Amino acid sequence: MTDKPQVGSTQQNEPGPYDIVLVGGRVVDPERNVDEVLNVGITGDRVAAISREPLEGTTAIDAEGLVVAPGFVDLHSHGQQLPAAWMQAFDGVTTALELESGLLPIAEYYDNVAAEGRPINYGASVAWTYARIAEKEGLEPEADMVWFQGAFSHDGWQNSLADDGEVERIITRVEQGLLEGGLGIGINGGYAPGYGRKEYHALAKLAAKHKVPTFTHVRYLSVREPDSGFEALGELISLAATTGAHMHICHLNANAGRDARACVALVAEAQDSGVPVTTEAYPYGACSSTVGAEVFQGDWLARWGVEDASAMEVNGEPMTQEKIDELQKNAPGTVVNMHFLHPDDKPEDADLLDLTVLYPGAAIASDAMPWVGKDGTLVEGDVWPMPEGAFAHPRSAGCFSRFLSRWARGGPGQEPKVSLVEAIRKTSLIPARILEASVPQMRGKGRLQVGADADIVVFDLATVQDNATFTEPAQHSTGFRHVLVNGTPIIRDGKELLEQRPGKPIRRDLVTTLPGVPGTGAAERVETS
Repeated sequence: MTDKPQVGSTQQNEPGPYDIVLVGGRVVDPERNVDEVLNVGITGDRVAAISREPLEGTTAIDAEGLVVAPGFVDLHSHGQQLPAAWMQAFDGVTTALELESGLLPIAEYYDNVAAEGRPINYGASVAWTYARIAEKEGLEPEADMVWFQGAFSHDGWQNSLADDGEVERIITRVEQGLLEGGLGIGINGGYAPGYGRKEYHALAKLAAKHKVPTFTHVRYLSVREPDSGFEALGELISLAATTGAHMHICHLNANAGRDARACVALVAEAQDSGVPVTTEAYPYGACSSTVGAEVFQGDWLARWGVEDASAMEVNGEPMTQEKIDELQKNAPGTVVNMHFLHPDDKPEDADLLDLTVLYPGAAIASDAMPWVGKDGTLVEGDVWPMPEGAFAHPRSAGCFSRFLSRWARGGPGQEPKVSLVEAIRKTSLIPARILEASVPQMRGKGRLQVGADADIVVFDLATVQDNATFTEPAQHSTGFRHVLVNGTPIIRDGKELLEQRPGKPIRRDLVTTLPGVPGTGAAERVETS
């Protein structure tokens, strides 16, 4: 390549010896378009040297024949429990963020996770749905997904307008989460599609005020107009244009579904016009949700564009409408998988998925779900390996490996659909850039260069593979030989190091005093990085 930057002797390497040296790997830095065999020196939690010449270090890790890349940043990970973090570590994820749904209270979330520790970095946005449930149902939020699943036994928050007082209190709750360091505003609109346009506008204005993104599951998931996914994307784009808020579209593949061509074109037109919207996709044609969600009510088959109820599965078992009705009545929080495309069986569906997965500038994000045991309870605490029969969408274990193996490596007799550098860009640099304007910590992520955070994956492109299936999802990916987080190996020679929990919180600065409040003066921020 003609624009390859100079490295080695011309780069300002820090003096050695280093704590760890990665020797002779195929180093990929997507920001500088580096793709060549180099040595990497790590001191503490940072990359200290990159050189063609040998480097001295206390520990040497042989990376010959392997790809050495910045660790993957997952913007959309609901699996914030310890065993879920280990499953993602085997998929190359070094930073897993809960941004679409978010959590509330934010301080409680960060305190709880810090007390337990994580092998990978973690963080969350502020959950608008939690605030809405609190005001509409009188339930005080708890900072976990189980509380949210339980809220589906109440329906007032999903399809009712909030009056002016309720909107004000919802916004106050969300703003408090931002002051506590939340990474933005999670707007899970598809789960409460009856909320008002003015409420959505208020959320966008709040995001613009604090200069943070919104992370939106758009209001409608439907291929039919009115109330289509296309319409919902247009609503988001119009708010971004009018308020100036950076609005991130979650899982474009699921939002667009079978209407991907029109939806992708709409997003491209908005971006070309300078509207501050970004997006992501995951490399599957099936989504995961709770059976009681609004998207599975009424004429849901027609809205999804699928033929019959067997497109929905529970624990890998195809459903009937009778069984769905039973679950919606008695267990609305039950997690289901919903196949809106069949890319493995239908070439036209594979083409539709490619439109979103390969969309220029889009991140790869897993939408990883929490893991549920055979008894239906959350798999959490100091548990590893994953218990037999544990269930979640396979993207919770294999999203990034699937993208690398199917799109960056290519199948037998098939050329890759994306270059390795671009694949690493979509899994690390692009998600970091989506956040870095509002979250300074992210400026050290997604790069492999001197001064960057030492979140690094070392994998074999020839063998990296997702092993999770829809019927047997609790199988971690293979091919990631070494994974380092903040300079500490958490996977070494393909084996997890369970005693290591170097993950750090990704968090905006806390605001300890508020402007305009008597006696406090100007806002003061406490650095959390």
